[in-house]
Amino acid sequence: MKIAELNQYSREINVVVKVISKTDVRAVTTKMDETQHRVCEALVADDTGAIYLTLWDEAIDKIQEDQIISITNAYMNTFKGSMRMNIGRYGNYEILDEAPWPDVNLDNNLSAKQVESEAPRGFGGRGRGRY
Repeated sequence: MKIAELNQYSREINVVVKVISKTDVRAVTTKMDETQHRVCEALVADDTGAIYLTLWDEAIDKIQEDQIISITNAYMNTFKGSMRMNIGRYGNYEILDEAPWPDVNLDNNLSAKQVESEAPRGFGGRGRGRY
């Protein structure tokens, strides 16, 4: 799958991306059990586009800028009207040695586009997230 093919309802995403940059780490408290976690966003890209990937806790330290990562079973959600990719509890990632494409496309940033955050009727999009 390629980043340009993603939409806000995409599930079971398998994609190879390059980590372009990471935001500052911030502390968040979950609503469910009020535990503290660290979170940041990594701008990731392939040859078709870019998107923000939400990183939690230990993934923040393991995933670094300029790495190529293969992500399996990720999903999309929206945060403040902007699409985000999430690895979640059922997804995985693996650090690769090299990219399968020569350059990344930063001009097609899916997270820069505003989207409706409401799920269509009958769509059970909740509950898959990590926290």
